[in-house]
Amino acid sequence: MFKKIGLLLFISIFLTSPLYADTGVVTTETVDMLWVMIGSVLVFFMHAGFALVESGFTRAKNSLNIITKNFLTISIGPIIFYLVGYGLMFGDSFNGLFGSNSFLLSGVDDMGFFVFQAMFVATCATIISGAVAERIKIGVYVLITLAMTSVIYPVVGHWIWSDGWLAELGFTDFAGSTVVHLTGAVGALTVVLFLGPRLGKYTNGKINVIPGHNIPMGALGVFILWLGWFGFNGGSTLAADTELVPMIVATTLMASAGGLLSTVLYSQLRFKQIDVSLALNGVLAGLVGVTAGTAEVSIPGAIAIGVVSGVILVEGITFIDRVLKIDDPVGATTVHGLSGIWGTLAVGLFSVESGLFYGHGLSQFLIQGLGVLAVVAWTMASVGAVTFVITRFTSIRVSEEEERIGLDISEHGSSAYQFNDTFSSKEAIQPTGAFELADRLNQLSESKAT
Repeated sequence: MFKKIGLLLFISIFLTSPLYADTGVVTTETVDMLWVMIGSVLVFFMHAGFALVESGFTRAKNSLNIITKNFLTISIGPIIFYLVGYGLMFGDSFNGLFGSNSFLLSGVDDMGFFVFQAMFVATCATIISGAVAERIKIGVYVLITLAMTSVIYPVVGHWIWSDGWLAELGFTDFAGSTVVHLTGAVGALTVVLFLGPRLGKYTNGKINVIPGHNIPMGALGVFILWLGWFGFNGGSTLAADTELVPMIVATTLMASAGGLLSTVLYSQLRFKQIDVSLALNGVLAGLVGVTAGTAEVSIPGAIAIGVVSGVILVEGITFIDRVLKIDDPVGATTVHGLSGIWGTLAVGLFSVESGLFYGHGLSQFLIQGLGVLAVVAWTMASVGAVTFVITRFTSIRVSEEEERIGLDISEHGSSAYQFNDTFSSKEAIQPTGAFELADRLNQLSESKAT
């Protein structure tokens, strides 16, 4: 009953709108606008997924802090993008480096395109949130978000999605494996290197488990991200193309499914058990991997990209955590960074229009590699400079006491849950039997060896 009422209400509003009433027919422009708006809403909804994944994969005592950061990101991003970022990204090009006008949307008529792009800029910035979770000061995170959304991300976007030098070379990144995901991941890695690991994570050469408090919450977040990604990739057509949109949705689905299955099978083969947290991240790895070439790859190509993404995920998380000892609570640097690199390079292999496997030589692959190197260098240098300047004025990390208490209490004076013992060391770190990404796998590997 309610569904019928809602449908009738939607039809009545649509039929009385100026877009329909003036001509009595639905125009192509109307349908295209509606599709871009649907894509924008889906990408906006992805931020609910980020909030659930990040809070579920970390400790309960930091949940409010993570939720706050995600709300701040989706609020700061569009406003700063309106003021500065859009002009730097899509304004008239200055020597292929950055845009030089259209600030405050001056002279911009396509508001739908702005809204869609504003959702993307916030998505890039929020990738940092999960990697720096549980120890960064919220004020410092805001400053880094301001830098990302105003200058750092828009410059990358101009190079690739506007009239920039990489676009002129023929670099391809349809929906953002590099522009959004790699940029966010490199920014996250850079800040994490300044921050250092969480207390108790690495002691006396040992990797300790700091378990996430609610994996079902994280799983729901992944499902939301998975849903939103169809708008993320599909909406990037910027038109309701009856042939291209279904193909993009299909390649997005197949790559994400391939990422999940390869993660499950590879972790079972390597560790004799299926780790659920890796499986969840396997979906995201497959999605990130296909995002660059989703409009140019075939169904078999999309599956192959997803399968490789899943293997990269397992090995990448293990290597970063166990060998490099870089503490990333949600695996963001691997999911968005390594999978983003792979997905970008995969265009040069699997693109039916320019890929090596379709007889087009190595040219596209080499251009893709150059773009990856340029974006990594720019993002690491710029985020590193911003973070370094901040450290000259204040500590970017909360105190040891505040970290032990939890950022919910120390930064917000409240908590998401009621604990019997907020200061319990058992709640903070569990040396055995816990659940978290590479730590869990390390324990499985050691137990099988003995």
